[in-house]
Amino acid sequence: MYGSGLRLMEMLRLRLKDIDFDRLAIVVRQGKGGKDRVTILPDSLPGDIERAMQRVDALHKQDLAEGFGKVQMPYALARKYPNQARSLHWQFLFAASKRSTDPVSKRERRHHVFESTVQRAVKQAMYKAGVHKHGSCHTSRHSFAPHLLEDGYDIRTVRDLLGHKDVRTTQIYTHVLKRGGNAVRSPLKHLFTTEQAATPLHNALTAPASAE
Repeated sequence: MYGSGLRLMEMLRLRLKDIDFDRLAIVVRQGKGGKDRVTILPDSLPGDIERAMQRVDALHKQDLAEGFGKVQMPYALARKYPNQARSLHWQFLFAASKRSTDPVSKRERRHHVFESTVQRAVKQAMYKAGVHKHGSCHTSRHSFAPHLLEDGYDIRTVRDLLGHKDVRTTQIYTHVLKRGGNAVRSPLKHLFTTEQAATPLHNALTAPASAE
């Protein structure tokens, strides 16, 4: 949620096939407004995601062996490709540990983890970390945008990653930063480190005027 700017339900609805390790990208399907988009896969997460996929693979093999294994499919695709519901790449990345009965179809199958489970885990983590401010899963997404803007990324790029329809929605985050422009930092920060600051030029500009 923080590393990719995902909403909670966007994260939970990810399928194995939505992860692109080669491009370090995540395909978000049917996000808010019913639109698909592509966002970034943090380069520190592929190992964890691969282990999550291995877990799903083991659960799916168990389900198939027990006569189950069909996953909920988008309505149009469920009609067009009925056999794909048993394929591994359509399984939820964050699959629930137990099968449950779908309230609509009345069929027993494996759904994704419930959002309340993640919400409780985040609250417990905040408590254990001693964070006493208000926070939620969505706080992670709200942190994603200003931190990218702080690093100087173009606001339209950030808009596309977040899936905002209007760039004015994304511009709200520039007010949080309390900086001018589009929250862009001066390129000068790339030229000098703290150790390099004491240069002849720096000394000449900061030295007190000599008495003549």
